[in-house]
Amino acid sequence: MEDVSRRRVLQGLAVSTGLVLTGTHPSLAGASPAEAERAGRIAGPGTRPDPTRPEGADLLPQIDHIVIYMQENHSYDSYFGTYGRGDGFTIVDGRPTNSAKDPKGNAVGVFRATETCQTGRGVSQSWNQTHLQIDGGAMDGWLHDGNTSAMKYWDGGHLPFYWSLADHFPLCDRWFGSAPCQTYPNRMYLQAATSQGLVETDTTKALNLPHPRGGTIWDKLNAFDISWRDYALDLPDIALFPKTWNANKDKVRTTGDFLADCASGDLPSVSIVSPGGASYTEENPADVQLGEKFTAMLVNAVMASPAWGRTVMVFTYDEHGGYYDHVAPPSAITPDDIPPDIDPATDQPGRFDLYGPRVPGFVISPYSRPGYISSVVHDHTSVLRLVETKFNLGALTRRDANASNLLDCLDLDGPPTFATPPTLAQPGLPPTGSTCENTPWPPKLVRST
Repeated sequence: MEDVSRRRVLQGLAVSTGLVLTGTHPSLAGASPAEAERAGRIAGPGTRPDPTRPEGADLLPQIDHIVIYMQENHSYDSYFGTYGRGDGFTIVDGRPTNSAKDPKGNAVGVFRATETCQTGRGVSQSWNQTHLQIDGGAMDGWLHDGNTSAMKYWDGGHLPFYWSLADHFPLCDRWFGSAPCQTYPNRMYLQAATSQGLVETDTTKALNLPHPRGGTIWDKLNAFDISWRDYALDLPDIALFPKTWNANKDKVRTTGDFLADCASGDLPSVSIVSPGGASYTEENPADVQLGEKFTAMLVNAVMASPAWGRTVMVFTYDEHGGYYDHVAPPSAITPDDIPPDIDPATDQPGRFDLYGPRVPGFVISPYSRPGYISSVVHDHTSVLRLVETKFNLGALTRRDANASNLLDCLDLDGPPTFATPPTLAQPGLPPTGSTCENTPWPPKLVRST
C-alpha cells in the first residue's frame, strides 16, 4: 500500500509541479526565479522528485525503458487543428474559422494543404519570426510578412498514422516548445534543460558554448551507471554537447541498431532516437508523409518488441516550424541566469521566460491512458523530469525542476490497457514513395560495426 500511495503522489506531481494552465506559476508572484528559488518557492537545480530517497532509486519499477523521439517543425494546429478532440480550430458548419490578417488587413483563414510536400514559400521559426507570430500572446502575427504558407494544415487524410496514434494513445494539447526559437536550442533543452543563451540553429555557436553547469541528462545517467544510447540516422542529438559526445561515442548507434535492439528486447534504460538531418524529417520543404512513415517504423518496432510491456515512448516535435497555432504560449520559469544571445538593436526583445508555440506530443506505452487528451502544460523538459522521476535524479536547472513529468498520461496502478498493442492505421505515403521528394523508402539502414 505504501508503494501504491507513493506512485499516486508521483502521478500528482505531473500536475502540481508543472506550470498551471494560465501560464503563471503562483510561486513566482512578485519575485524573480532566482529570488523564488532562494526563498524555496520554486524548486531549484538538484531537486529530486522524492527528496526522502537517494539519487538513483527506482521510483517507477513498472517501467524499464524510456524511448525519446523528437521530429521536426510542426505546430499542434498544423497537424491536429481539425482532429476533433483536444484544443484545435474553431469549427463552424464543418469548416475551421481561425484566421490572421495579412499586412493589408485582409483576413486569411487556415486552409488544408493540397500536397504533403511543403511547397510554396518556406515558413520560419527564428527567434524574431516566432516573437512576431506570437505578438505578445495575441497569436495574430502569422502573416506579418505576407507568407500565407504559415496558415496551412494537414489532417488525417494526409497523416492517417498520426491520427490513429491519437485515437489510441495520449495526445498532449498543451505541449509547448521549450523556447520560442529554432531547432538547436529546443533540442538542447530536451537534453540539458537550457540552451545556455543559444536562440538559433548555429553550429559554430552551439559547439563553442561551455558545457552546461548542470550537465546533461546523459552525464547524470552515467553518474549512476544507468544504461542509455543515442540512435541516429546520421546526426546524433548528443553532438550538440561536445564534451558529452566525445566521452560517449561508444553509446552512439544507428537507426538500424534501434530496430534490431527493439526486435531482441535489448533496449537500454533510456534511448534517444532522431530522424535524419536532411531526410525523413518533417521540416519544410520535406514530404510530411515520409516523416510519418519513418515515425511509424519506429513506433511499430517499439510496440512489437519483447520489451514493450515495460516501455514508455515519448514522441514530440522540437518546435512549431513557423506554422499557425491559436494557443498563446504561457510564461515559463527561466532555467538559469543566462540571457538569450540576441542583439538588442535588431532582435525582438525577450528572455527564456516564455515557451514556444504548441507542438504535438504523445506518450506511448502499455500503461497509457486510452484516448486521453492531456491538457497539463508540458514542454521538452517534461521528458527530463520523467527520466528524473524514474531514477530519482536531481534536476539539471530550474526549468526541469518545476516541469511536469508526463505521468498524467499513464495509469501505473492498474493492469496495462495496451498489454497487447493496438493495430494502427498505415501511414499515408503511397507504395510508390514520395511524389515530390527524391528520398527513397525504405531508408538504407546500416548496423554499427
